[in-house]
Amino acid sequence: MDASAQRISQVPRVTERDVKIATWVCFFAWTFAVYDFVLFGNLLPKLAEDHGWSSSQSTGINTWVTIGTALVAFGVGPLVDKLGRRKGIIIAVIGAALASAMTAVAGWVVGAVAGLGIVLLILVRSVAGLGYAEQAINATYLNEMFAHVYSDPARARRRGLIYSLVQSGWPVGSVLAALSIYLLFPVGGWALCFIVAVFPAIFMVWAARYLKESPQFAVRHEAEKLMDQGRGEEATALAEAAGIDLANRSAPLTSAFTGEALRSTLVIGSAFLLSWLGVLTFSILGTSLLTAESGKNISFDNALAILIISNATAFAGYLFHGWLGDRIGRRNTIAIGWIFSGLSFSGMLLAPDGSYGLIIALYSAGLFFLIGPYSALLFFNGESFPVHTRATGGSIINAAGQIGAVIGGLLITFALASGHSWDQAAFIWGCLPIFASGIIILGARNVSPHQVRRD
Repeated sequence: MDASAQRISQVPRVTERDVKIATWVCFFAWTFAVYDFVLFGNLLPKLAEDHGWSSSQSTGINTWVTIGTALVAFGVGPLVDKLGRRKGIIIAVIGAALASAMTAVAGWVVGAVAGLGIVLLILVRSVAGLGYAEQAINATYLNEMFAHVYSDPARARRRGLIYSLVQSGWPVGSVLAALSIYLLFPVGGWALCFIVAVFPAIFMVWAARYLKESPQFAVRHEAEKLMDQGRGEEATALAEAAGIDLANRSAPLTSAFTGEALRSTLVIGSAFLLSWLGVLTFSILGTSLLTAESGKNISFDNALAILIISNATAFAGYLFHGWLGDRIGRRNTIAIGWIFSGLSFSGMLLAPDGSYGLIIALYSAGLFFLIGPYSALLFFNGESFPVHTRATGGSIINAAGQIGAVIGGLLITFALASGHSWDQAAFIWGCLPIFASGIIILGARNVSPHQVRRD
């Protein structure tokens, strides 16, 4: 056996069982990360009520939190491209758990020392960006794992649907967050809701022991070690035997803005950024919009009920868009979904106050077409970058979503402070950007759903 063949034999081999374990671990890791991430936005009206914040003050605080989240999420990609996908998942899970625990502490500090407490709260919620980064890590990891098991044409056509089950952790986590508020808030207030979010992380760290590293990353990592040791021929032989291209050895962050990756970074990132103005408006700040007198003027309890119903609908949206992406391509699926989302939310804002059934139907449809396409988009990220910069490219796009939320937060805060109603602010800075994102994504390179990328 020659040296390269021997080294390839040492690379972790993945079986269908390994991929199934990875799929379930990623699903639960993402679900619990979303629980913490969404919980803050859902409880923001209660935090504002306790501490006497106005609507513009609470959205302003959320904007600073989003800036911190974007910075953390942006930094995760290069780390995962260096340390590995498995370690990245563990880091994200632990980070989200610590952020949940510290949020309760920071909230109490706000009550005692307002200014310092708000700064601490912003810093703590910024660390929660590790949980938000979980979806980009999952997409990178599972894209590479699926390539080694679901490689024949018939099974390759089911990859998007399978991944949509993982990404559906968003509506599942959102529903869990709403339910926890309903059950735990009367018992221990908003702090108890965050404290409970710590415990699932213990199970997740234990479960992560059963994850195998992605073979694509393992081969690339081993080949680069050989190159650094001056054993270029061995490194090239190893990479070629595994179908990995070693031509680009620049830093992953640099590679994301050169060659084939540049178009994906700019186009997908821009569309993702704009769509997140809508996510901020209708998902993260959904309770604020629904309960505000200048919004839909619905009671807090009824707003939570709407969130539960609409997020259950969004779960179906993930499966639908994952399935559709396997048939007409993920790029086209994303475009169709976001255009319909913009139209649905526009109709919801125009619905008369008190039209409870109509508001539920249109809000649910909006989330179905807004959140659902992310199951296609996250997997589309993995198809659009080589292994060398896959996690970094995905993290840049993922962080762009938080930049969009920052921009949206600033614009909505300014609109509310200037006397505009929630309905007006949500239409201009929510509906229109969602519609635009559906048009922009068509500029990305289309990828056949039957194509399996192993480089």
